[in-house]
Amino acid sequence: MRIFDPHIHMTSRTTDDYERMAAAGVRAVVEPAFWLGQPRTGVGSFTDYFDSLIGWEPFRAGQFGVRHHATVALNPKEANDPRCRPVLDVLPRYLEKDGVVAVGEIGYDSMTPEEDDVFAAQLALAVAHDLPALVHTPHRDKARGVERSLAVVAESGVEPGRVVLDHLNEVTVELVRDTGCWLGFSIYPDTKMSPPRMVELLKAYGTERVLVNSAADWGRSDPLLTRATGEAMLLAGFTDDDLDRVLWRNPVEFYGQSGRLDLGDGDVPDATFAGNSILRGGS
Repeated sequence: MRIFDPHIHMTSRTTDDYERMAAAGVRAVVEPAFWLGQPRTGVGSFTDYFDSLIGWEPFRAGQFGVRHHATVALNPKEANDPRCRPVLDVLPRYLEKDGVVAVGEIGYDSMTPEEDDVFAAQLALAVAHDLPALVHTPHRDKARGVERSLAVVAESGVEPGRVVLDHLNEVTVELVRDTGCWLGFSIYPDTKMSPPRMVELLKAYGTERVLVNSAADWGRSDPLLTRATGEAMLLAGFTDDDLDRVLWRNPVEFYGQSGRLDLGDGDVPDATFAGNSILRGGS
């Protein structure tokens, strides 16, 4: 089983997670820029974070043969903080980096006017930089948030096939399925989606334009739930080809639109990055 996790926040995870993921068949990941759990107070904290997403994290992943790519954006939650707005001015520099395969996460948290403005501005950046867009749908009032997100996407002029609406569920999948956008599902231990629920959706709606991710972060989450979903698919009668399409070929197709995917052959990079290694206690 080969797995490409199209949405996982490895900055929040340990090196042990990379080792476990590689053993489970995870060969590639995309890490979207997101809220770190407490407010950032200025642009410099974002640029340091973006630098780590295109530098240190690909190095750390590469030690286990995992290919790491990123998406960058001003996330919806911090779009409401005026101290963070200047991030929009530095994004173009990062959107030209080789390892950046989309603009994201963008979209809504509380559906404020400020979020409207920042969402539209970043969709315009996606068009200007010829990149796909990863849209975060809100955790509260999700159906209304999905409807509003689709309206903003339609107004932006972005091709629907270059947009994924993530964190969908049984309530919102019908809203997106016929729009031409991709459908993203996050598999969690307790919330969002579970492997059995995901299997039922795949039975009902098929495997086209579907991205299944773990969205693992600093909260209760599990970076191996992509594999658990694949195992549940096989038990439900899906074929190995179905599995490969959902867990590998679909994310390759979506993010491949950036022209920047480098899936390579799993070569391990040099043992240090900026003079540091992931080893502790060794020589």
